[in-house]
Amino acid sequence: MAPIGVLTALDQARTQYYHFKAIVIAGMGLFTDSYDLFCIAPVMKIVGRVYYSDGGARPGVTPPAVVSATVGVALLGAVIGNVVFGALGDRVGRRRVYGACLLLMVCSSVGSGLSVCRTRRCALASLCFFRFLLGVGVGGDYPLSATIMSEFANRRTRGAFIAAVFSMQGFGILASSAVTMAVAAAFDHYTGYPAPLDTPECADLAWRIILMAGAVPAALTYYWRMSMPETARYTALVERDVVKATNDIGRVLADLDLGAVAEEEVAAALSRPPPPPRPSYGLLSRRFVRQHGRDLFACAAAWFLLDIPYYSSTLFQSQIYRPLFPAPGLINAFQEAFNVAKFQAVIAVASTIPGYFVAVLLIDRVGRRRLQMAGFLLMAVFLFALAGPYDGYWRDHGAHAGYIVLYSLTFFSANLGPNTTTFILPAELFPARFRSTCHGLSGAAGKLGALVGSVGFLWASQQKDGAAAGHLPGIGMMYALFVLGGICLLGLALTYVFTPETMMRSLEENESDRAQTQVGDGGSDTEAAKSPASMASSHLSMSPILPARVSV
Repeated sequence: MAPIGVLTALDQARTQYYHFKAIVIAGMGLFTDSYDLFCIAPVMKIVGRVYYSDGGARPGVTPPAVVSATVGVALLGAVIGNVVFGALGDRVGRRRVYGACLLLMVCSSVGSGLSVCRTRRCALASLCFFRFLLGVGVGGDYPLSATIMSEFANRRTRGAFIAAVFSMQGFGILASSAVTMAVAAAFDHYTGYPAPLDTPECADLAWRIILMAGAVPAALTYYWRMSMPETARYTALVERDVVKATNDIGRVLADLDLGAVAEEEVAAALSRPPPPPRPSYGLLSRRFVRQHGRDLFACAAAWFLLDIPYYSSTLFQSQIYRPLFPAPGLINAFQEAFNVAKFQAVIAVASTIPGYFVAVLLIDRVGRRRLQMAGFLLMAVFLFALAGPYDGYWRDHGAHAGYIVLYSLTFFSANLGPNTTTFILPAELFPARFRSTCHGLSGAAGKLGALVGSVGFLWASQQKDGAAAGHLPGIGMMYALFVLGGICLLGLALTYVFTPETMMRSLEENESDRAQTQVGDGGSDTEAAKSPASMASSHLSMSPILPARVSV
């Protein structure tokens, strides 16, 4: 029997205006995610001046424990958001949960800036609470954005479209830097360029404005998110309503003969007797483990291993920009925040955004698996290049151009490879009714890796005999970088052994291959041996199609 017409039409559709609109709508969530996660570094500089100044000869500095808490609660919230919203995306529908997730990000961004009160204990406790809620929204956006884009795209350019959605993170980093620089410069100017140890009272307003500005892009796209139709694959394969899926996709994609497709499907469905119930299986079943457990492990483990060095390298920035700018005791709060944001912007323009662009260009030519392996290998090479001569040379020559170039190339390599591919693969490997859940589980594993990298690296990078104030002695920067490089090599080996290729294949073909693999391994389920076409037809035959003319 023929496959579901609307899904075949989606796989073969030419690139249209709505595809680019969907990239912007879905990508704006990732834009907001990176804005909120990366603006916290300069914000903590201002917070330290406002709440931790003792009136002495040194400027106030936010304690490492407080910095770790503000970063950690957001990442912990992201773990929960990935799991909860990922599961809801499969149970309730992608579109319904998508709007709720965005609304949570908007409200928590505003709440982070308000932070209820102005005493140190209360303000920071409130900030951590709203950062946790923000993390929940950020985590929930990952599986929903990736799944929606994968289910709208055609098979030829699906990887590039999902990578384009993810690339909005780079622009979010750039926007957070630009907003921080603009706010800091404006407050510095209108307060008359205060002395280094003189922190005006209005500085307490500056960091709040920076945080609340993150709600603007998300709020602007809320209407368009809610006006998006449900994805055709969810409607046809999970809700089993092919006619509705055909009507929905016909409203947004032009030049598809979906009217004829729908008429043929209605006639075919009416001519068949009702099918027997299809045996089902759950996420925690043995069948799921046999068919999809290997893929879930590959996606989750690769994401976990990637985020340890990726987020550690983000924290490593303070070791890079410190020699490039005046010491904190020589500049005021606004100038210090400006310098941190300026360096983040330079890294984003020089390495982060180009890495995303190259990934978009290569993902459907080279393939996900090769690109992920290449990215892990290059990250390891550049981290080892930083680690080897660190104690003997880089420690005293941190402002050297070669040092900054090597550091930038680690970000370029991550975004070219595993930082992008780990976002794409979970959206392509699993059946429609598990797709969002499995992506959420993979993303949650990644954020656990980010927690390990963020908190662990702060400790590990400290010298044994010269830890900074507020830190425990660690293993030293050189050995910490060697460990991060080794983790990248482990990610390379894991990708080589476990990660399959999904390039130029329909989502239903990926599902069918795993079903056939189960039969080859001794599985006994009746639907496992079906081809992609017959499997899609079985979904169609169970759709509650009414004997009415379909208008598209």
